[in-house]
Amino acid sequence: MALRAAAAAARTTVAPRGLGALFSTVSSGYRYTPVQTQVEKPPPAEPSTNLFVSGLSKRTTSEGLQKAFEPFGEVVRARVVRDHVSGFSKGFGFVRYSTLEGAAAGIKGMDGQFLDGWVIFAEYARPRENPPPLNNNNSNSYGGPFNGNFNR
Repeated sequence: MALRAAAAAARTTVAPRGLGALFSTVSSGYRYTPVQTQVEKPPPAEPSTNLFVSGLSKRTTSEGLQKAFEPFGEVVRARVVRDHVSGFSKGFGFVRYSTLEGAAAGIKGMDGQFLDGWVIFAEYARPRENPPPLNNNNSNSYGGPFNGNFNR
């Protein structure tokens, strides 16, 4: 009797067939719960006169960037980082003000604003991290002529 009840219950629930059964989470009872990971954001940069500006259009020039930030203080230098091959903007640049107050006003005035049709983001620039030391021992991993063994 119990066997008939189990068979009747199995017929009422529709299980996937074919490849669907192989990849189905319904038949195995497995429930996927995504892992909640917390991405640690770096601490905000120290206030400085140098600003990092991201979200720039490919058409944005260093002169255009300087003109956009000049209303907020005296801009010493504005530079859009460009690709060496194409000459187009890489989408970010730097603006240096003469005073900290001008830099703070530049961030407040331009962060989240449109420039050349794109929304840009301005924040204090972080100092560069030191690059790892170069391994300059004239050797390569392919065993070519620079592997240190010149006796053939």
